Amino acid sequence: MNDFRGDYAALVLDEAVPDDAELLELLRQDPAVLFVDRLELQRTNLRSLVPAPGPEVIEERPVWAYYSWRRTVVRLLGPASFRLLRLDRNRNKITAEQQDRLRGVTVGIVGLSVGHAVALALTLEGACGALRLADFDTMELSNLNRVPGTVLDLGVNKAVVAARRLAEIDPYVDVSLWEDGVSTDTVAAFLDGTDVVIDECDSLDVKLSLRQEARRRRLPVLMATSDRGLVDVERFDLEPERPLFHGVLGDVDAESLSGLGAREKIPLVLRILDAGQLSTAMAASLVEVDETISTWPQLGGDVLLGGAQVAAAVRRIGLGQPLASGRCRMDLDEHLDTLSEPATSEPVFAAAESADAGGTAPLDAVAPVDAVDAVLESAALAPSGGNVQPWKIVADDEALSFFLAREHTTEMDVGYRGSLVAIGAALHNARIAAAASGILGDVRLHGGTDPGRPVATMTFADGHDPDLARRYVHMRERTTNRNMGVPAGLDSALAACLVEDAEKEAGRLRLVTERATVTSIGEILAESDRIRFLTPTLHREMIDELRWPPADPVDVGIDVRALELDSAELSTLELLRRPDVMEHVGGQDGGRALGNSTRDRVSSSSAIAVLSVCGRDAADYVRGGQATESVWITAQQHGLAVQPISPAFLYGVERAEFEQLSPRYARSLEGLRRELVDLVGVGEKESLIMVLRLSHAPAPSVRSGRRRDRTGRRTTS
Repeated sequence: MNDFRGDYAALVLDEAVPDDAELLELLRQDPAVLFVDRLELQRTNLRSLVPAPGPEVIEERPVWAYYSWRRTVVRLLGPASFRLLRLDRNRNKITAEQQDRLRGVTVGIVGLSVGHAVALALTLEGACGALRLADFDTMELSNLNRVPGTVLDLGVNKAVVAARRLAEIDPYVDVSLWEDGVSTDTVAAFLDGTDVVIDECDSLDVKLSLRQEARRRRLPVLMATSDRGLVDVERFDLEPERPLFHGVLGDVDAESLSGLGAREKIPLVLRILDAGQLSTAMAASLVEVDETISTWPQLGGDVLLGGAQVAAAVRRIGLGQPLASGRCRMDLDEHLDTLSEPATSEPVFAAAESADAGGTAPLDAVAPVDAVDAVLESAALAPSGGNVQPWKIVADDEALSFFLAREHTTEMDVGYRGSLVAIGAALHNARIAAAASGILGDVRLHGGTDPGRPVATMTFADGHDPDLARRYVHMRERTTNRNMGVPAGLDSALAACLVEDAEKEAGRLRLVTERATVTSIGEILAESDRIRFLTPTLHREMIDELRWPPADPVDVGIDVRALELDSAELSTLELLRRPDVMEHVGGQDGGRALGNSTRDRVSSSSAIAVLSVCGRDAADYVRGGQATESVWITAQQHGLAVQPISPAFLYGVERAEFEQLSPRYARSLEGLRRELVDLVGVGEKESLIMVLRLSHAPAPSVRSGRRRDRTGRRTTS
């Protein structure tokens, strides 16, 4: 082993150390030595990282790295800041915690043709803390079809060539060399202190000895063969009795394998690689060894692929992730033979261009037959969480009855409170339509959520209410508008009118217009959205609510066009639909950007309206729904865009309910609810009903459709 590292490792010099400063001064006096100083660019990039590094990193003392073989000195960030900046683009495929864990892994690589590619991939990714490289051979011109060296490296030891390249990527990388290679006599010494063994050597006796010693030490052995992307894993760390080479060579010894020529190795190589699985070109080439070609062929791309495969396997081992013994093939040619056209569909915004934003909802396409039908259809136009329409509304000639449809509720609908609010909104619509038709009667709230029993009933009579009747057209035009707005001021007379509308329906409205408080509410709602994305059940239900035209019908759920997302946001939503992506983000407790859409839209609002009621009975939530619909209709009638925002904690009250919503984030949800009620002054005996975003914004692109099977007419017996 060569202990002198100056010809392959960077000499890191600190000007604050007298001996280093003296050497730097001598180097500056040498006209053949080039000094390169781009430290300020590195510091600028360091300061731009997200999240911003602490002062101990920003202010870390820089160093000079001297590369003797290049006669060049480069000024660089100190080790902690250098590592943070260099590996920043690894996140979040490799988390910061995982990166630190991998620093404790030492990898030994025997054979620096394919091994060079492995060492390069490991260094680029920071997938280990130390590398031990062994190869006795020197670079030849014929190596440059697959080894990432240059003509300047001809005649240089292959291990030195690899180490120099690694040092020029990262001068802090810990690399030691065995320039005499590894023999059966030195295998044990080479493996001292290693955690993973990479076998890329040609000598079969060394291959066998490496495995024998690795098995004795319980070390995993990895190998890439550069044909059809074969990667081979032997987990002697987990299976210390496992047969060498998976048992395919039987009972052989290192002595019988030593000194074999290329042609003599072929039968054994075929057993190791499984002759039937070789590529056609490789199998044919083996027949020609020592005839028309000197040895088996290898392609540069295949070697680089092998480096990537082995680096991925090392990552798994270093992080304690599942990796079984065995082998697999990642055949590029085979995959390229299966190229297919990507799935295409009409962009969802194409249909939006022709939508009549000012038109009516699909239910309005058919004119009501009579007054009762008009009441039924108006009730069905009410809003509900995710537009799931959690009701069954039935009318006869005497009355209209509202039933809870439990099969159409979600996990966020704690205690069916959200469904009761939706039924309250539907009841308010029915009262307006009945008043406009002159058939308004008494309303009775029954309370409870028992199946088969009505939640509320409205009788038909000859009652009139001019104030309700005047709202009929505005009620049928009511819609959700998620467009970004302009935070213009809210007219005080309109604000007073909205508060009065809520009070008429036994609700209470608090309007928040102060910008700092609006911003704080935006942060609360954004964090709630993040938790909703990261909680598997809530995420699944949220995604199930979305409809992607033209592939999906839009008579229920939320048409994605109504989200008013630009093309970039829509593309991001495609990723956020995937549960595996959310699981990965949640595993890192990341995903702050998941609330950006809500945060931005809240910031663009003129006011945030928080509705509540006194009490927590079923009837109280129905009253809250009536108050919400009344405020919504009035706000839109006066030119405001209205968007309901339903935080995941909205209908939770008790700790057990937050546990039901999101076991992992129960405390966070409870805390967010407390923050919101404290911020807007909701009393302890009040129940949250709805949060509405009021803004000055363009008209919405589309309106939600409605299912016709949630309402019905029956004949009175």
